[in-house]
Amino acid sequence: MDLYSIGEVSARFAVPVSTLHYWESCGLIEPRRRSGWRFYDRDQLYRIALIRTWRETGHLSLDDIAVLLGSRGQSGDWRGTVTARIEAIQAEVSRLLDAQAYLQHLMTCSHDGALDECPRFRAGVDLPVAKAAK
Repeated sequence: MDLYSIGEVSARFAVPVSTLHYWESCGLIEPRRRSGWRFYDRDQLYRIALIRTWRETGHLSLDDIAVLLGSRGQSGDWRGTVTARIEAIQAEVSRLLDAQAYLQHLMTCSHDGALDECPRFRAGVDLPVAKAAK
């Protein structure tokens, strides 16, 4: 069985040793111990690869990853976790598309000065001021 030291794993995955220690403390990975030193087998390398992929590609939190790996006692509930993450990403995409549309709208301004001086845009901004009492 091939075993890899924590330094080798850190270098191969470009993950700081402190991150591997933290993932271990969260119960996401379980290195083997020899004379107090941490070593990782192929199964643990696979878990590390999954964690990195899920963090980078799926934008999953470590808590979410723990559910997907079954390390939080909720191994049957991973679909709910993934569904919730998909919904959060869809909401973020919607917010970003709204921001893009608004910025594209700003680009239509023909005002040569600063945008905050453009009468058209000033007219479209609601100010939260109380109306004068009659």
